[in-house]
Amino acid sequence: MMVEGRQKPERPVRGEVVADNVVVFDLEDARRIYSAAFYGKPLGVPKPKDYEFEAPLLLDLVEACYLVEEGVLEVYEGGVKLSFSELFTRGARSNSRFEQLYRVYRDLRKRGFVVTSGIKFGSDFAVYKYGPGIDHAPFIVQVMQENETISAAELVRAGRLATTVRKNFIVAIPQRGGRVRYLVFSWLRI
Repeated sequence: MMVEGRQKPERPVRGEVVADNVVVFDLEDARRIYSAAFYGKPLGVPKPKDYEFEAPLLLDLVEACYLVEEGVLEVYEGGVKLSFSELFTRGARSNSRFEQLYRVYRDLRKRGFVVTSGIKFGSDFAVYKYGPGIDHAPFIVQVMQENETISAAELVRAGRLATTVRKNFIVAIPQRGGRVRYLVFSWLRI
């Protein structure tokens, strides 16, 4: 089986719950997960240049749930293996937007994109075609609910930020039935 066009590890990798994250402590496994499609962040390595880092891999709960669902990761807490459902419930308890974030993350990954945290861009996700260090993320994505509103000021603020960092601003709206609707904002200079 392939994971975003790359070979899936031959066996599930073991991760351990640490606070509201999952850590892959085995360095070989950490490198394999990261190199599969830029999952997680090597601890203490701000911009990994290659896959030969010497650090455990930190995964957020959204990434960890996706990897568990794909059969790439097994997550343990106190020596007990957690099911996808148990891990998902943990994520939902720690973040009221977890389900929406997960649905958008999963949809983007299934479409072949590399998805990372967008916190430094003031959004939920930064989305790459190929991956960090290979290309720049052309998109920043903010996840919203169907009935949620965005003010004109918030929209202008997001657009200005996206333009400043040369990215397209996208609002992702998970809908009933499993689909995700994407609204892409383009900015024109007149």
